[in-house]
Amino acid sequence: MGSLRVAVDVGGTFTDVFVLDEENAQTRVGKVPSTPDDPGRAVIQAAESVDVDLADVVLFSHGTTVATNALITRRFPPAAMVTTKGFRDVIEIRDGTKDDLWDAYKDVAKPYIRRRDRYEVTERVDYEGNELVALDEAEAREVAARLRAKGVKTVAVCFANSYANGAHERRMKEILEEELPGVRISTSSEVLPEIFEHDRFNTTVANAVLAPLVGDYVHELGQNLKKGGYEGDLLLLHSGGGSMTERMVQKYAVRLAASGIAAGAIAARHLAMEAGFPHAIGLDMGGTSTDITLVYDGDVRVTKEWFVEYGYPICFPSIEVLTIGAGGGSLAWIDAAGSLRNGPQSAGATPGPAAYGTGGTQPTNTDANVVLNRLGVSLAGGKMTLQPALAREAIRSGVAVPFGMTEEEAALAVVKVANANMADAVRLVSIRRGYDPREFVLVAFGGAGALHGAALARELSIPTVLVPPNPGVTSALGCLLVDIRHDMSVMYQKSLADANSDEMESMYQTMEKEAADHLAAEGVAPEDVVLERTAAMRYLGQWRSLNVTLGQGPDPLVDAVTRFHREHAREYSYSDTDAPVEIYQLGLRAIGVTPKPSLATGEVVPAEPPAPKEVREVWFETQDGTGRPVATPVYDRAELAPGVAASGPAIIDQLDSTTVVPPTTKWEIDRNWNILIHIQEVSE
Repeated sequence: MGSLRVAVDVGGTFTDVFVLDEENAQTRVGKVPSTPDDPGRAVIQAAESVDVDLADVVLFSHGTTVATNALITRRFPPAAMVTTKGFRDVIEIRDGTKDDLWDAYKDVAKPYIRRRDRYEVTERVDYEGNELVALDEAEAREVAARLRAKGVKTVAVCFANSYANGAHERRMKEILEEELPGVRISTSSEVLPEIFEHDRFNTTVANAVLAPLVGDYVHELGQNLKKGGYEGDLLLLHSGGGSMTERMVQKYAVRLAASGIAAGAIAARHLAMEAGFPHAIGLDMGGTSTDITLVYDGDVRVTKEWFVEYGYPICFPSIEVLTIGAGGGSLAWIDAAGSLRNGPQSAGATPGPAAYGTGGTQPTNTDANVVLNRLGVSLAGGKMTLQPALAREAIRSGVAVPFGMTEEEAALAVVKVANANMADAVRLVSIRRGYDPREFVLVAFGGAGALHGAALARELSIPTVLVPPNPGVTSALGCLLVDIRHDMSVMYQKSLADANSDEMESMYQTMEKEAADHLAAEGVAPEDVVLERTAAMRYLGQWRSLNVTLGQGPDPLVDAVTRFHREHAREYSYSDTDAPVEIYQLGLRAIGVTPKPSLATGEVVPAEPPAPKEVREVWFETQDGTGRPVATPVYDRAELAPGVAASGPAIIDQLDSTTVVPPTTKWEIDRNWNILIHIQEVSE
């Protein structure tokens, strides 16, 4: 029997692998370049890079950007949409909103399926599901013939009011399967049985255009893993923070559209909880962008409506992640008003920051950190050698000369602007939503998160920063920490006074049976199944609703209403316990619990740090807003055991990241091998 648990997270530049040996709780990590032309190749290469024999693997989990990249690049197979007569343009009319309200000339992107590929058929049911006009099967077959002539590979079937009665969609699917063998069919009543046509149609269309791409990718990867000796199911992380097997991906491909982003949020929650912090803010800072998530009382914040491109919502539950253009490669530039800006433009992997010596000449955050001496010359265990002279020239010509600054002053300004951008983003997910950052821990990871985490925490009055043992591959760790999960829903629009408990119970039981069947087909044992009932509620007359969990007490609905009032007050700073409440939708979270890995811990033995490998003059910001060099010890993280503690400043190097500990802070290594930086004032 094998003992390895393997997680591979595919990013735009690198593919990360995290391996846990359950026999001894030992871990090993690795990075290989991503292969955009064939992402599955990098997955296999990542496993090989850390000497994994697939025959020894008991669980293989995978986070992927294949679906996200497909929606961004719009490289879809030939696709079509079939809808009710008169509803052809729903996905183009959208909801009438714009991403930039004040720019009258900025158009929203085109729909994923062109108008010429959207077809109408005669049929109609009313809002209660009663048939008004039967499906015209002759028309349906005529449409199928036209799709066959076009060589269509995937079809979205989106009929009006099919959320209330999906019979016509099911029959249309049967006709298309008869006439178009091998073509993938997605129906809105199956993908998202919800009332609003714009949301339902767009989610189904996204599912349809992704189905062939994602389905074929997952199938081929699964086959390659089996050829290598892996005998288990390939688990794929989906947007909601759970995982799916290959069988369910074929049905709900769109759920992978935020796969990679969700992994970091899951890992941040786990690491914070293990360290004793129920409230956490995750800061995943990579080369191009920073992803920010919020965890409260151990729960990751989830949204029901999100998008890859504005105007085309995907309405499956997704971990709420705020992404901004702030990364190690983000460019520093001067706007038309003469102000210093940072990002969202990025040097990317090519040409990269100037310090990489690969052709980049514009100043980036990485170059600024090199000039400030926060980054050494050698990175990634000696695999990369930085060029400080090139970094200085980029900062000098791009920032220092225009502003009349020294190179160090200019570099410090670049970092301060980047930190200010990230701090504003953290405020959006915390203070704006009624959460006080002072109650949270900041989990800083990604290749650059630990460089900026302490300064960001000080800006936001966050008391503690947690830097995981392997910051650069933390998202890959997140893939090992998820359960199999499916989210189901059914419309139920009634005021609380008119709600029928027997009717609701019947609807919940129907969803629970379907969910149990899904999990059983995925090999989940009955004792590992957890079903959580939810209800979307709103004040009578409102447009938006809030999703709350139904408790297990004698009157779960009353308890849910109490939670609804409380969450409404937190979300909108307003609640009215005397106002009538309406139930909008019933939901179910179906979870197949998977065994969680036990990461190594160590005995905390208080100790001073070992002798540093060097002492560098590192620039830090002073209380008056300027900066000065400070003699700073540089440690190898591999030599720091649990219990080691000291006051800042310090630089802590490791294979996949560098941690900056400023002066006037204290730091320690906890039992989980995390670096904890305590942002408190001590004498300089």
